[in-house]
Amino acid sequence: MADLARRIAVARGAEPADLVLTGGRVLSVFTREWLEVDVAIVDGWIAGLGDYEGQQTIDVTGRYVVPGFIDAHMHLESTKLLPDEFARLVLPLGTTAVVADPHEIANVLGTDGVHWLIEFCSELPLDVYFMASSCVPASPFESPRRALGDEELESLLRRRRVLGLAEMMNFPGVVAGDPRELSKLGLNGAEHADGHAPGLMGKELNAYASAGIRSDHEALTLEEGRERLRAGIWLLIREASMARNLEALVPLITELGPAQIAFCTDDRDPDDIVDDGHINGMVRKAVAAGVPPEDALVCATLNPARWHGLRDLGALAPGYHADVVVLPDLKSFRPELVLKGGRRIGDFTRPEVPDWVQQSVRIAPIGRDAFDVPNCDRVRAIGLIPDQVVTESLVVDAGTGDLAKIAVVERHLATGRIGVGFVHGSGLQRGALASTVAHDAHNIVVVGKSDEDMLAAVQRVVELAGGIVAVENGRVVAECPLPVAGLFSVATLADVIAQSRACNEAATTMGWSGATPFLTLSFLALSVIPALKITDRGLVDVERFELVPLCC
Repeated sequence: MADLARRIAVARGAEPADLVLTGGRVLSVFTREWLEVDVAIVDGWIAGLGDYEGQQTIDVTGRYVVPGFIDAHMHLESTKLLPDEFARLVLPLGTTAVVADPHEIANVLGTDGVHWLIEFCSELPLDVYFMASSCVPASPFESPRRALGDEELESLLRRRRVLGLAEMMNFPGVVAGDPRELSKLGLNGAEHADGHAPGLMGKELNAYASAGIRSDHEALTLEEGRERLRAGIWLLIREASMARNLEALVPLITELGPAQIAFCTDDRDPDDIVDDGHINGMVRKAVAAGVPPEDALVCATLNPARWHGLRDLGALAPGYHADVVVLPDLKSFRPELVLKGGRRIGDFTRPEVPDWVQQSVRIAPIGRDAFDVPNCDRVRAIGLIPDQVVTESLVVDAGTGDLAKIAVVERHLATGRIGVGFVHGSGLQRGALASTVAHDAHNIVVVGKSDEDMLAAVQRVVELAGGIVAVENGRVVAECPLPVAGLFSVATLADVIAQSRACNEAATTMGWSGATPFLTLSFLALSVIPALKITDRGLVDVERFELVPLCC
């Protein structure tokens, strides 16, 4: 109460603020106006806008002052960085809050892993909010360490920083009225639910929305985006390292206005963030595509906060958190100054990383015949589509040139299950690539032109206790260890970026010509995104939602 009384006193001008930003043009996200006012900050909060005095002042004359950026949906694990290192990367870029779905670590370590991750993030200056992972496994065709049922979800939904139910990826189950999926939506705290419905339209989209799911980040086209907005579904425009949807969808902002549209990154490689920015990079691209800066900034600040009920974030106004970004221009959107809770970003230490989160890779012994396939003239193949996580379901001659073998090896319970198939369109000419990042169950996925190299790559990943590896002629040519759940590195940002780039460059040297090699590979095991995927249980026809044989 004393802090609140002081804030009120500063707001009415009776006491000086802790800090005043003077001379800047301040964005009102509510009216989309630029206001020539001071920003008064006290105890980490905005006390008021107007003419104020403070114990300290920062002159931001000629600069643009905006709220901190908020990522409406992302996966910390996809950055390969432990959250403290991720915070060091994105805070200077203006991202002051993210909403994370931890279903990657949930598939590997269950709710114990999620609770650990929540505690780890609680000590960071970056605000990390969570959604309770709704689909572990993502489908009946995937094999996590253990499934999360209603009881486990309720334990997560009770956490203070857990906002609701994460992306409902089993959209066929929701649309069909599967009692198991509907039970999750009926849990206390699940009234706020994110969606995940690639390609869903018409009455099936109506059925999905009727279940109370009010957002989706999987729209790829203007038609899909417009239909979601008409159905009252928040459109989370995604610009991931692989699924780049911003260019296709931003015309909806100029056509319909920014209401119910927010930005998210979903899955981003750290080197991509360094090269292209984070949410600030999305704002830059949107403005370059013709979106008014004010509208783009609303999609990056107020709207993510509104969708997720973060009532104290997303605006520079009295009673809001003092998360402030100072921009030199409205073109580059590279911050000159970032304040988190009214303070400059200082150094911070890494919370403890216990041994038990670094012991997650367990496979049964595999021999030289592990990746054998039956003899057949025609085979199903996963067809890659550039810059998209959706794939084609192809039927091709077994001798087709641009075919590489792909396999998923179960790595949680050492069951010995291995699914084997083919992928078309990678360009891979030799060697093998393997990874413990394989959405969503995160078993080991490996692709290659040689069974011997595939076996060597899998064995090296196991030796590393998780990671990504490139092998050629039986020799490891690049690797990025990811010992924490097989998803996170314990290394610094610079080391992770160097290792990640080396792996991608090795893949390119071996002929890979598609989108980001290892990120592409990681999505080929996700059995809820059309059209053909592979898990340790075999090939999955996502549109028919059933396992299908390799031979045709």
